[in-house]
Amino acid sequence: MAAFERSETATKIIDIVAQKLNRDKDSVQETMTFQELNTDSLDMVEIIMRIEEVFGIEVNDDDAEKLLTLSQTIDYVHALRTK
Repeated sequence: MAAFERSETATKIIDIVAQKLNRDKDSVQETMTFQELNTDSLDMVEIIMRIEEVFGIEVNDDDAEKLLTLSQTIDYVHALRTK
């Protein structure tokens, strides 16, 4: 299995979020909360679905509800990718 860098995971997730929310990716920072990004529940479902598709992983619904920041999301996805 190939080793994945956290920075690669972060870049892809920021790209997904920026694209979904129609924002410039430079305006989306890892330290931001989804609330700061004005993400509603439908946006979150679509973001999680896209993350699952891009990374070939499955995000547990209970875990998805606990992801409040981009940083938490990146750490969660990175952990799944490097299992």
